[in-house]
Amino acid sequence: MATYFKKFEINTKGFTDIKDITSIIQGILKESNVNEGIAVISVPGSTASITTIEYEPGLLKDLPEILEKVAPQSREYFHNETWHDGNGFAHIRASIMGPSLSIPIHNGNLVLGTWQQIVLVDFDNRSRRRNVVVQIVGE
Repeated sequence: MATYFKKFEINTKGFTDIKDITSIIQGILKESNVNEGIAVISVPGSTASITTIEYEPGLLKDLPEILEKVAPQSREYFHNETWHDGNGFAHIRASIMGPSLSIPIHNGNLVLGTWQQIVLVDFDNRSRRRNVVVQIVGE
């Protein structure tokens, strides 16, 4: 059983900035030489998420609009009273979406749907340089 770990950084704009990281993850998988197994992709922190989406212009507008209804930026959050950083909405959105994703690996490829891409979503109220970690386990 092989284990492969890699970390990379990506710049974001915050405010539900969605970055397609599929090709980066595919490159890391190739480096790992794992043919069968699982890839776990995670973003450390509490104001960003890893998920999948069809990375197309309509959904890149739809997702932020829906999340604005679920956890609006303009709402008062108790978190903001504690830290006075104005990003309570970002913490709520990230906790709903989750920090990590597991993708099966078969025949040396990520098992993704035809229109499914892996994305990092940064909800914070400022630009960031995010770390993303990838752990691949298999043979």
